[in-house]
Amino acid sequence: MSRRNAGKAKNYKNRTLQIKTEELRTEELMATSQPLSTPQSPYAKLRNYLELVKFSHTIFALPFALAAMMVAANGWPQAGKVLWILVAMVSARTAAMGFNRIVDRDIDALNPRTQNREIPAGKVSTGQAGTLVVLSSALFICAAWKLNFLAFVLSFPTLALLFAYSLCKRFTHLSHFVLGLCLGIAPTGAWIAVRDISSLWQLDAAPITLTFAILFWVAGFDVIYATMDVEFDRKSGLHSLVQKLGVPQALNVAKASHALFIALLWSFGVLAGLKVLFPWGVALIAAFLIYEHAIVRADDLRRVNAAFFAVNGAISVFFLVLVAVEVWLVGP
Repeated sequence: MSRRNAGKAKNYKNRTLQIKTEELRTEELMATSQPLSTPQSPYAKLRNYLELVKFSHTIFALPFALAAMMVAANGWPQAGKVLWILVAMVSARTAAMGFNRIVDRDIDALNPRTQNREIPAGKVSTGQAGTLVVLSSALFICAAWKLNFLAFVLSFPTLALLFAYSLCKRFTHLSHFVLGLCLGIAPTGAWIAVRDISSLWQLDAAPITLTFAILFWVAGFDVIYATMDVEFDRKSGLHSLVQKLGVPQALNVAKASHALFIALLWSFGVLAGLKVLFPWGVALIAAFLIYEHAIVRADDLRRVNAAFFAVNGAISVFFLVLVAVEVWLVGP
């Protein structure tokens, strides 16, 4: 091959290499300019939002509010009352859970148990969660206004309490009881709405007793749930009774809390005039709790999730059915 032909071949190879390099760069540029994730379907978005606020956990508080509503009305209230009580319950809980996920997003990203939650995983942005909190809060205030004026006035400190809970574990070991109060005020709110109470001094002892019963019930099972994060809490400087007392002593606190729950639940039945089936139902609920503490031990925490959701979900639904049967079939 002549020197001239060899030069042409070399130039051709260089030009070909240059074109391929430019094509690769173009492909890389196009790839980096594309969204990191494919667009979500409406169903996927809805599912992510429902998971964000753990909508399935509504089963813990809602049945108690509905049960208090039926006792206060001695039956079933007007459809409008029922509708706005449901709206208030769901919207308040959605606002509280959304706020919790926002303020805990950095903590959740570090905890192996929670790092796949929607905000750390990028399924829901902080801005989207914030919009959900604002809209849910506004809907809750609107629902309270529709119920009565006292409910409207109390909606603002209620939201403050719900939001404050998310910050408690940063400075107190008693966050479990704050969570219990957050859920416990739901029946009192329903009672205020149904009886159209205009002053807190008009409240009967029954809903207040039920509020404290739920406070101790929730605190007890939240202590059990917190055993899953004890090591992470210690390393991260977060507070819980499990972190402060250790698992064995914390589980004893949970047992004591649940004993108080049963005592207060029985007292609620007496105050509300539920005297036929209700005492036997409380005894069965006590059996549920005995089972819960039997399957969760300091040396065996494998069944914490079963104790947390299955057992307590069953207690909540059973309580609603028990009260409904007593109110509707047995009567005062």
